[in-house]
Amino acid sequence: MQYTLKKSLGQHFLHDEQMCKKIVAQITHSSDMRIVEIGPGGGAITKYLLNWKDIELKLIEVDDEKVDYLKHTYPQLEDKIIHQDVLKASKPFDNSFSIIGNFPYNISSPIMFLVYDWEDQVQEVIGMFQKEVAQRIASKSGSKVYGILSVLMQTFFDIEYLFDVPPGCFKPPPKVISGVIRLTHKTGDSPVHDKKKYKQLVKAAFNQRRKTLRNALKGTLEPTALLDPMMEKRAEQLSIEEFLYLHKTYQ
Repeated sequence: MQYTLKKSLGQHFLHDEQMCKKIVAQITHSSDMRIVEIGPGGGAITKYLLNWKDIELKLIEVDDEKVDYLKHTYPQLEDKIIHQDVLKASKPFDNSFSIIGNFPYNISSPIMFLVYDWEDQVQEVIGMFQKEVAQRIASKSGSKVYGILSVLMQTFFDIEYLFDVPPGCFKPPPKVISGVIRLTHKTGDSPVHDKKKYKQLVKAAFNQRRKTLRNALKGTLEPTALLDPMMEKRAEQLSIEEFLYLHKTYQ
């Protein structure tokens, strides 16, 4: 049984077996853990996860043809596939879980916003992205690529850029280099009391990133907040701790 590439879904299939093994090896494997693979495609990574008999596995895949292929090729996946657009999916487990995926380039940022929404249950993410997106998520304040995803993800996760994945590892080869990162959920209580408001704050700050926060956050924060000396800075100059300070103090 064969399957076809669908450019509309941003599909590039990983075929380098050594790279597949290397990516799976990045998961912090423990018995009885729950893993969700997003966008399994033809099962390049999935087949190695199936070797772990002590985990609970679920896959989220929107492509009808890939779902049929996976069920045909790996019958043990019959009741493990969530046949749905991941961006419309509910949390796959009631308890904590880890995520792995060769994320389609065209929805990799929305997937990260989904991880933000799910973060209270997400222990770890091993994700492959276009390299510049992976670097943006992992970048620190002061960098030109430091932005909304950097702040939102780093508020809840420790992030490590792991390695590059060359175009030749895929069929068809993409025109860009890919990168794999690890997100490990931070311990302790949530630093955010209202995730919706916090995201609103961070987005407003970066939507006009060349302006000072005093100008960028008009309409988002109360006028008294705009008197804070921190408002002289631009969004890319603020650390995670400073964004949290603004959230806790003025939202």
